[in-house]
Parts: sequence; C-alpha cells; structure tokens
Amino acid sequence: MVREFSFSFGFRKIEEDNLSYQERQSRLIYRTIVIMLLTTTIIGLQVTRLAQLQLIQGKQNRERAENNRIRPIPVPSNRGVILDRNGKAFASNRLTRSIYLWPKEQPKEQWKITAAKLSPIINVPADKIFEKVEQAITSGERNIYLTYQVSRDTFITLQERAEEFPGLEIRAESTRYYPHGQLASHIIGYLGEVTLEELQANPEYQMRMMVGRIGVEASANDVLAGKWGQRLIEVNAQNREIRLFAEEEPQGGKTVKLTLDLDLQKTAEKALGFRKGAVVALDVNTGEVLAMASYPRFNPNVFTKPMLEKEWQALHNKEQSFLNRALQGYPPGSTFKMVTSAAAMGSGKFSPYSIVQTSDSIYVGGISFNEHSGGYGAIGFRTALAYSSNTFFYLVGLTIGHAEISKWAYKLGLGGKNLNLLGIPATYNGLIPTEEDKRQIYNDAWYLGDTITMAIGQGLVLVTPLELAAAVAAIANGGKEVKPHLLADETNSPEMKPIPTGLKPEYVKAIKEGMIDVVYYGTARSLYDGTIPLTGGKTGTSEIIGQRSHSLYVGFGPAYRSKIAIAVIVENGGYGSVAAAPVAKQVFQTYFRKYSQVQ
Repeated sequence: MVREFSFSFGFRKIEEDNLSYQERQSRLIYRTIVIMLLTTTIIGLQVTRLAQLQLIQGKQNRERAENNRIRPIPVPSNRGVILDRNGKAFASNRLTRSIYLWPKEQPKEQWKITAAKLSPIINVPADKIFEKVEQAITSGERNIYLTYQVSRDTFITLQERAEEFPGLEIRAESTRYYPHGQLASHIIGYLGEVTLEELQANPEYQMRMMVGRIGVEASANDVLAGKWGQRLIEVNAQNREIRLFAEEEPQGGKTVKLTLDLDLQKTAEKALGFRKGAVVALDVNTGEVLAMASYPRFNPNVFTKPMLEKEWQALHNKEQSFLNRALQGYPPGSTFKMVTSAAAMGSGKFSPYSIVQTSDSIYVGGISFNEHSGGYGAIGFRTALAYSSNTFFYLVGLTIGHAEISKWAYKLGLGGKNLNLLGIPATYNGLIPTEEDKRQIYNDAWYLGDTITMAIGQGLVLVTPLELAAAVAAIANGGKEVKPHLLADETNSPEMKPIPTGLKPEYVKAIKEGMIDVVYYGTARSLYDGTIPLTGGKTGTSEIIGQRSHSLYVGFGPAYRSKIAIAVIVENGGYGSVAAAPVAKQVFQTYFRKYSQVQ
C-alpha cells in the first residue's frame, strides 16, 4: 500500500510538473507575442509620425526648426528729439512693448485656436489675428507686427502662459511721444508707417519704420531717423532668447532744435482759443519764428499707433485740422496799408511829409469807394495809418499804380518768395496780383477799381499771416527783409541774412511812427493800457462776401529798439481791434514777461 501510494504520488507529481512547464511555456509565448505586438505598434506609430514629419510636413518643420534656432531681429533706432529754442521738448520718445508673431511656428490650422485664446488677452479680434497670420504665410513674411503698447498686466499674463502661444514674441521698442499733445502740431508734424513704395525707393528703410509725413518730422526726417540695427539670436521653444550670435548697434537720430519758444507758442494757441485762425511771431532782426499757431489743430500722438481707415477719414474731414492757416492766403485788409505806404514813398511820388485830402468817398468808373466816416481832411501818412483812412490810400494807390504796390510787396517779403526757407514742406497760396493774374483767374481785364481795392488789402490780394509778420519785421528793424525760418542752426547762415529793402530810413521812420500812433491814440488803443510797453501795430478788417469779416492785427514791440513782430488773423472775427488785437496783446505780455531785458 505504501509503495502504491508512493508510486501514484510520484506519478502525479511528475504529471503536475509537466503541466506546470507547459503552462509556463504557453504564458511565456503569449507574453512574448503581446510584447512584440505592442513594440510593433509603437514602432509603427513612430514611423508613421516620422513619415508625416519628414515627408508631409518636412519643409514646414525644417523651416520652423531653423526659425526656432536663429532669428534676425531688427532693432529700431531712437528717433532724434525736437526741441524749442531753450531746450524744451516738443517731440521725444518713450519705451513700449509690441507683439510680433512668427507664422511658421505653428501649422495654419493651429493658429485659429491660438488666435481665439490670444484675442481676449490683447483685445484684438481673433479673425484679425488669423487674417494677418494667413497673409504672412501666403506672402512668406517671417514675422508680423500685431499690436503695440502692451500693458504691464498683459505682458505678465503672456509671459506666464508662454507655452500656450508658440510663435508669439514681445519686443521692447521706442515709440514717438509728443508731451504737449496738439501744441505746434502743424509745425512738428506727425509720423506714418513706411509704405511699400518708400521701402523700394529707400533701401535703408525697414518694415514698420515710422517716417515723417508733414512738418519738421518730414523735412528733417533724414536727420531725425537715425539708422536701425539688427540682432541675430537663438531662441528656445518659449520664444525666449538663449544666445546672441551677432549684433549691429542702431544709431540714434540727431536732435533738431527749433527757433520756436514753447511758452510763446502756448500763449499764442491759448489766446487764439477755439477760433479758426492763426498767430505768427518773429524775431524782427533774424527772422526766427518764435511762435506759429493755427486752429483747428490735431494731436500727433494718435499717429503713433495703427489707425483704421474710418478713423483716418474722420480725422481728415474734421474742420481741415491739417491746414496750417499761418501759411494760408487771406485778404489782409487794412494791415496792407503799411505796404502801400512803403510803395508810395519808395516810388518817389510821395515823401514822409506828403499831405492828401481825404473825403467821405471817391467815385471811379461810376462806383463809390467809401471812407469809414466823413473823412479826415488833409492828412499825412502817420495820421492815415493811425485812423486807417481808406480814401487816403485809394488816392495814393491810384497815383502810384498796382505795379508799384506789387514791387514793394515783394521787397518786404510777400509773394511767397521765401517760403522754401521756412524749414517745413509748404505750398504757397497767397497772391500779389498782376494784370496777367486777373486774366488767367477771372478772364478779365485790370480796372482802376482793382488798384483801389488792392491799395487797402482787398480785391485780389491774398497774404499769409507769416508774410504779414515778415513785412512788419521789415518795418520794425529799419527796412531789412527777413527770412522766416524754423531751424535754429540756420539762423546764422548766409542764406538767412536779412537784406535791405531799399526803403530810406526816413520812409521807414514815417511808417513806423504811424503804426506806433495806431496804438498810442488810433484804432488799437487797447494795447496801450500800461500792462506792456508801448508797441506799434495796424488793425485790419477784411471783407468776405456772404460772411462776417475776418479780424486781423499786425504789430511790433517795443515801439523803439523792436525785438518781436506779430501777425494775427481770426476768421470771421469782425473788427481787427476787437478779436485779433487782444490775441497779439497776450503774446506781447508773455514775451515781455519772459524777456524783460527788452523793455
């Protein structure tokens, strides 16, 4: 029994061992098959992905890898600042952050998702973001500008979520800043992004470079712009710089110093207020423009950021904000009588002591040309200027003729002869009329009535406020024609040297004394109230058909050893003594307060 049991037990043991071995073998084979299948599957997936990367998206990913390693980054130069005559800034720069995108960092389809996530952070519509990316992919642009002036909070958010936005770069840049907003905007001008045509014509220009469009920003653009640099860098997957390969430092633009006095400019603009018109102040001895105000104005800061077409059109349609009225031609009215006085004495037909019989009107060709009142009797140039007698200058004009008036108008700086020296782009639209001008403009002959109206600054005559200031300066400085200019470094150049008009000293003295009498007891007595030194001036009221008359005033000060000349026009302001003269008075007050040594 014992043997049988042992044998049967041993047999079963062997049988169990055989079964265990077979099971183990089966399991081993099964495991091996499973592992092989898994390995094959994984390898297959890798091969498929590799094929996709190499064959299907090979070009895109090679470009992306290259861009991921090395990027050429343009480095804008700091634009030169624009200063007033005392070193105060009209235009400067400040640091901002801008967002750029690298379109090849993501597949086109992925950019739709990225744009949707990015849109609420930077407040730019997702479709606008994707549109820019799509255009860049089509045109082959390496990187595109998206938006500027990224706030601190937005910057931090984008930095924290950098991995969500592959291909997004935040770049520190310098942008133009006008600390006084609209102040002197017609003189300073504004910037605009360089166009494709400008890029083709100027190889030194870079994409997104801002260039001057009007004013000093345009005329001195080559001086102000400087030269852009470039950095060749390596970045990581989060678009962060990890290595600098090469660098070309940008060259900053140079400073441009103007002849303007910022304080006088502020006063001129404040005094003019929200009335259409212009104010010009010149140094009577050098022709330096001390102030040049025009209203309406514009704020050049709005052009430092991208602008929609509708915004651009709205700005241009708003009351002709870009029109510099200091360079706009107006009928000068009675302010022109100083020119007629110079022509009368310069012609040799009148002397400083000549007397003319005035009346309530004169008749020429059956037309009545009236005086302000019943006439002033027999008077000379001083009294005629002080009371602004019309009939006096009617008769003077008829005696010397329109050609003589035109001749001396040019000698005093009118007729647009010096506009190209001003220092800003400008188009002349004044007129010192001739017989040929009338034939071309009106297809009509010149009549005696045209000469009469010309003598008192009406009819066809159009003079800019800048020219009126230059003519006043020529009287105030003893008879020298000045060259109005805005760039300080040109003041002592031979081109800007005042030249004699040919008026004899006694002629200049007679006109100057007549203009002093205007303030002392004539039509501009409001300027002689003790708040400023005695000055000289001339009021003007130019008649406009169907509208209220324009108000004009020209003046110089102090009365003797004069330093400053001023011209003011207030459109539809009425009498010159009412609207324009008070503006000039405020400019005089600031000038004398600031430069007390001239009193």
